[in-house]
Amino acid sequence: MRITDVKAHHLRIPFDAGVASFRQGVSAIAALDMVIVEVLTDTGLTGWGDAFAYVCPRTTMTAIEEMIAPQARGLEVPDAEGKRSRIPAYASLLRIGTAESVASECQTALRRGYTAIKLHETTTPAVFAARQATGAGVPLMVDMNCPLDGAEAIAFAQACRAATPMFLEEPVWPPEDFATLAEVRAKGGLAIAAGENACTVHQFRQMMAAGAVSYAQPSVIKVGGITEYLKVAALADEMGIRLAPHSPYFGPGLLATLQLMSLRDDGSFIEIFYMNRAACLWHGQIDADANGSIEVPEGPGLGYEPDKEIMERYRVS
Repeated sequence: MRITDVKAHHLRIPFDAGVASFRQGVSAIAALDMVIVEVLTDTGLTGWGDAFAYVCPRTTMTAIEEMIAPQARGLEVPDAEGKRSRIPAYASLLRIGTAESVASECQTALRRGYTAIKLHETTTPAVFAARQATGAGVPLMVDMNCPLDGAEAIAFAQACRAATPMFLEEPVWPPEDFATLAEVRAKGGLAIAAGENACTVHQFRQMMAAGAVSYAQPSVIKVGGITEYLKVAALADEMGIRLAPHSPYFGPGLLATLQLMSLRDDGSFIEIFYMNRAACLWHGQIDADANGSIEVPEGPGLGYEPDKEIMERYRVS
């Protein structure tokens, strides 16, 4: 099976995150901007991909149409068979701020079936409020989005140890400062996760060799696609580092992550942004069930075909 053409579609789907907020730099984001990639093949099957385009969708569209598509035509399409039929999900809460609201959102997420929670908070009161709300048995992760220097990150990690987070994610700026990240891991007393900003297996090799991470976080739509993701997974296995994929998406990138996680019987969670979307591309089939897990699609390619009516309704011309 070979690729005959590649097309890009820019969609914008509004969402409501309640008391939480989603920011990219100084800009607040109130809609999911995504560039969906349609891959046509010589067998008549159509595949779907996802391009990372939070704040630059038009640039991403141009890159796909003028750089990627000409190179992709004629390439063979790989396939793989998964082991797991359902993947446990964690609720990836957006930035909330106040300890009281953090506790309330954690309790609501647990009532909705999630069995693990990630915070995007930068204060110890928020972390301890979440732990008090969830109880000791619920896996709790803390994603900081790179706000601290090394000394600050070590102090924060040490201050949070009693809350027993599963890991502290990206505490240090810049994210590629692996030496400092390794120091935080060695002195902070917590497991460290990073990798959503790493490009290709080569940068992951630098990260792992530096001893910077306990959990590697490849993002399939940022690291270089499925092939590169599999290289990172193999490297992590070789170096004894666990995977915690980055997947706060609702397009084909989420489906690809489900399929990739189904290949591994390691009990890892898939990340689901905790928000109410105005629409779903996949006919409502990607939401966590009452037990906090998501079914791995079984159809051709990534498993589901997107809802064309939804694509047209939210298309950006």
